[in-house]
Amino acid sequence: MTIQIGDTLPDVTFTTMTADGPEPVGQDFFAGKTVALFAVPGAFTPTCSAKHLPGFIDKAGELKAKGVDAIACTSVNDVFVMGAWGKDAGAEGVTMLADGNGAFAEAVGLTMDGSKFGMGTRSQRYSMLVEDGIVKQLNVEGPGEFKVSTADYLLGQL
Repeated sequence: MTIQIGDTLPDVTFTTMTADGPEPVGQDFFAGKTVALFAVPGAFTPTCSAKHLPGFIDKAGELKAKGVDAIACTSVNDVFVMGAWGKDAGAEGVTMLADGNGAFAEAVGLTMDGSKFGMGTRSQRYSMLVEDGIVKQLNVEGPGEFKVSTADYLLGQL
């Protein structure tokens, strides 16, 4: 079942790359904060790299001015790929949350089958606003679309 507005995020651990190497990130990341979380099907893929991540990097100041404490990107990629992608994109203001085994994507019911592209099970493209671990906005894209998961769309909901 797909997560809904008003639901609590599942207790799933992500991994992020730090200067000291990979570190686990639990649900305490969301505790007491307003977080703009967005998911992409894959790091370094065309729409994700050309539009989705750059949009949140470019709009970080505006999101924070409207009360967002943290911006996070998740994808079903390993922590090394997510770390390299964030570095390559200049995403210093975005926490890159690796969902290496797809546990989060599956727990929120937002997986997709990317096997025709050799990608296996991945996350759907979406954005959500999370306040203290509770989903306040949820914007899931239709297949092949890039409209409602953008930073601009989320900004319009704040």
